[in-house]
Amino acid sequence: MSTPTLHPIETLKAESKHLRGNLAEELASPDPSFSKDGQTLVKFHGFYEQKERGASEKPPILMLRGRIPGGRLSAAQYLAWDELADRYGDSTLRLTSRQSIELHGVLKGDLKATLQGLHAALQTTKGACGDVVRTVTQAPNPWLRPDLAQLDAVVDRLAAHFAAVSNAYAELWLDGEQVNPEKEVEWNFGASYLPRKFKFSVTVAGENLVDLYTNDMGLAATFASDGCLDGFFVVAGGGMGMSHGDDTTFPRVADLLGWIPEAALLAVAEAVVGVHRDEGNRGDRKRARLKYVIANKGLAWFKAEVEARAGLVFEHGRLPAWNTSSVLGWLDRTDGSLALGLSIPAGRIAGARKAALKELIATFEPGLQLSPDQDLILLGLRREDLVAVEALFARHGQPLVAPDPLASRAMACVALPLCGMALTEGERALPSYLDVVRGALERQGLGGRGLIFRVTGCANGCARPYTAELALVGQTAKSYALYVGGDPEGTRLGFPVTHKLEVEHLPQALDRLFGAWAVAGATEAFGDFAHRTGAEALRALLETGAQA
Repeated sequence: MSTPTLHPIETLKAESKHLRGNLAEELASPDPSFSKDGQTLVKFHGFYEQKERGASEKPPILMLRGRIPGGRLSAAQYLAWDELADRYGDSTLRLTSRQSIELHGVLKGDLKATLQGLHAALQTTKGACGDVVRTVTQAPNPWLRPDLAQLDAVVDRLAAHFAAVSNAYAELWLDGEQVNPEKEVEWNFGASYLPRKFKFSVTVAGENLVDLYTNDMGLAATFASDGCLDGFFVVAGGGMGMSHGDDTTFPRVADLLGWIPEAALLAVAEAVVGVHRDEGNRGDRKRARLKYVIANKGLAWFKAEVEARAGLVFEHGRLPAWNTSSVLGWLDRTDGSLALGLSIPAGRIAGARKAALKELIATFEPGLQLSPDQDLILLGLRREDLVAVEALFARHGQPLVAPDPLASRAMACVALPLCGMALTEGERALPSYLDVVRGALERQGLGGRGLIFRVTGCANGCARPYTAELALVGQTAKSYALYVGGDPEGTRLGFPVTHKLEVEHLPQALDRLFGAWAVAGATEAFGDFAHRTGAEALRALLETGAQA
């Protein structure tokens, strides 16, 4: 039997001396860019080289992403990100859909100083990108709920357990002690690391604040009668990325494997990651995620393989119905303090919003948690400071709440001009697209209704469009694929109802879709209506105007 051809990146990883490659020499070079191989390796250290489109005279820049378990930060740590954005970046911060922070616009010559500044604040970018276990996400806990609070230790344990062993990050960026790479053993990942990225997420059963089913492995905690965490429902095989016109690539929601006791957590997690490591496609990176292993080999095979590796049998059980609580606005905490959840459009913190947050966080020193919907949650504010906090935001001209239910859950990826994969607009166009959706809702008598709306500049799905109720997925420079039918609780994929929809035709398409929803009574969520009506009927509606 012939050996499958490896993708060149697999050879590069295996020969990189555990992610060192020639990065030390490249860092010392005056060249403003890393080499092609260097650009691949630096992803494992938490950053991407980018070129701002339409700005050919500008040097290459870097996007740095934090690996922040559960999106939990102290006030001092947030302020360190803020200060570094001003000193070395483009003076903005961006909150991601995986509870992280990105710095954009960093020059290669400022890279070391930026990373050392983050390190001084006990922050890191190591493992935030690349073929490793990425940032572990968790359900936000603005209320200080005892059940959600127990997830902190679980997330920290997973993040530490699946961190890369390689000392390259410390050596290259932090002037750390040199280690002989030949003596390093990546016992979780192997010498070639994973075939592609791997994403964990943790929540409590019944509370889907994390889009659990979009992850490679998701854990939904359960609790004994005394309130202590006793185990997890485990799902596996989710992932958003695909390529337009290639049916062998597809988004997928995770499958339920069953329930495990808390003591089996690491054994099962190692087994799932191990199957991905050993069975993932190392010849074709477009088909290398865990979801393709499960799709190709079958759920029964995958479940049996994980059970054999972990030395257990999944227990049967029924998950409770999912509910996604709002984390926005003023919220009471169990210790008597307050939390304030702020909707950050597309996660971008800039200008007056950035100034207001910097002043507030420096003055009141709250804890912070980022949400998987790109929100920023301020924790532990004193009740007696509520008026002062509101006055501070008012002075900066910043709203405390999202304009409406539609905006409160909307997301968009960065897209143009920075992302090299983007075909069209994402973040920059979100405000105008929200206006288009609002206008269509109002014309059909549905003003004020909310739905899960997301926009991405390409098919990779960084803003999780495929589980949304309504989504625009970039397809050409001026058009999108229009997806509908996702579950409001993130458990179901949507489907495309039209392709290459040009932006000027979006209002008409939405009028027809929302009109049919209104005729049906709009008593159910839009995603449920679209799913029940079906792709064929909705496509006919868009093509002919005939009632679905």
